[in-house]
Order: sequence, then C-alpha cells, then structure tokens
Amino acid sequence: MPWIQLKIDTDSQHADALSDLLMEEGSLSITLEDGKDTPIYEPTLGETPLWSHTVLTALFEADRDLIILVEQLKLVPYLGTDFSYKIEQVEDKDWEREWMDNFHPIQFGKRLWICPSWREIPDPQAVNVILDPGLAFGTGTHPTTALCLEWLDGLELTDKEVIDFGCGSGILAVAALKLGAKKVTGIDIDYQAIEASKANAERNDVLDQISLYLPEDQPQDLKADILVANILAGPLRELAPLIAKKVKPGGQLALSGLLKEQADEVAEFYTEWFDMDEPAHKEEWSRLTGIRK
Repeated sequence: MPWIQLKIDTDSQHADALSDLLMEEGSLSITLEDGKDTPIYEPTLGETPLWSHTVLTALFEADRDLIILVEQLKLVPYLGTDFSYKIEQVEDKDWEREWMDNFHPIQFGKRLWICPSWREIPDPQAVNVILDPGLAFGTGTHPTTALCLEWLDGLELTDKEVIDFGCGSGILAVAALKLGAKKVTGIDIDYQAIEASKANAERNDVLDQISLYLPEDQPQDLKADILVANILAGPLRELAPLIAKKVKPGGQLALSGLLKEQADEVAEFYTEWFDMDEPAHKEEWSRLTGIRK
C-alpha cells in the first residue's frame, strides 16, 4: 500500500519529544536526519547526539489526514504556528528488495571478498566472507573497515592468533579466520555486537575458532600475534596501554576509526610500545599500523 510522510524541521533539544508525540499520533516510523550537513564523528561513549538542525520524518498510512495533524501540532509550544514542514506521498515499493539491492560483493586486497548471502559469489576460489548488513556496525562499506580488511588481506595469517578489539559485526574476526588465522578473540562493550559476531562466525563455519567476550569477561592474560582495533580516536588514546599489553613482542597492530587529522596524535600514544608505520588513508579516514617492540 502507499504511504504518506510528514517532514518537520526541529532541533536536538526537541527531536525526542516530537518523535514520541508523533508515535502517539499513529506514526509507523520516525527517521532523524542531519538538516545542514553537520557530521558528528566521535560522540561520547554511551551518548546518541543529534544535530542542531534535525529533519524529522514521520511515516503514516496513506489515508491519514496530515493537514489536521499539522493544525494540532501548531498548538505545541516548542513548535509554534509557523514551523517548517512538508507532506509527501511515498511510492509503494518492495522496500526489503530495495534495501537488498544496495549491497553487492566487495573485494578487499587481492584475495578477500565480502559477499551478502543473497548475491552470487563472484570468485568461488577467493576468500569469501558471507556477511549480511545487520544491527551491529560493519559491512565493509565504511572506509575504516575497508582499511582494516585490506591490511588483513596483505598479512600471512596462517597459525596466527588474532584479537579483534571492538569486534562489532565480527567482520574483521571472520575475515582473519577465513584468511588462515588459527584463532580469533573478539571483544566488544555491546552485547548486541557479541551476538552479531557469533551469528556471522556461524554463517561462515568458523564459530569453533572464535571466542567472544564483553570487556569484563575477557581473560586477563590474553595476548595475540595480531591485534586490530577499529573503534574511535578517543578510546584508542585512552586504551593504548591495555591494547599494547595484548600484543606479543614482534606482533602486529592495526588501529582505525580515526580521522586523518587525528592520526599523528593517536600514533604518538603507541610509540612507547610499537614501531609505528606511516598512516594509510581512505577518504577522510586513517589506519595506523605498527610492530610491537
């Protein structure tokens, strides 16, 4: 069936209250978008910030009279009588198919492919990771994930033990195992990420080679030949001593999730323990690598 949507210009202070109000009025879904291209690169841990100019889109069934709803909204004090809005018809589509069509197999380095389960594998002889977009971040499409996958593809991982620090969807952990690693330990602060990593490991037949932990549950003496951490610059700085302890002497390190302008500063935090390489860049993002002293 067709749908109709109401777009309202609001701000970070009132977006949540307005979302709740529209859901009470029968909205089927609420979407919040940046209204003025104001990126938020590194929110505080546990925080979900909104933009100062936020566009809220509320979806309704097509027979809902949104003109009446708009008149009611004019009585809301923080909106006022002259708030900016737009009413639009939404084309009836197979939205699941539309969403699936946006994801294609992607190659990283020379050997590695990330393939959605509903697509044909381009090269059956390659190292293929089957991974569907899900609740936890990480499908290979983001530059930081791509930088880490390309780095892993260039390593000799046979019989190596790997730590995926901040494992998210498990994409890096699973890729390392498919590329020959003996064992991978995934660590994440989010239980949802642990579940997503477990599901993706099972889908790729490597569940018996991966151990997954919340930080408080991880083994205290955990060390690996290779550690990859695709998180954010702030945690990478704060956790540098902890991360360094988890890499064996002569082991390899990769850090990503940081912007170009953050790379040199973050690298400086690791020079006490690692011989650091020059940063690698993709778009505005960077990856740092080094060898444990």
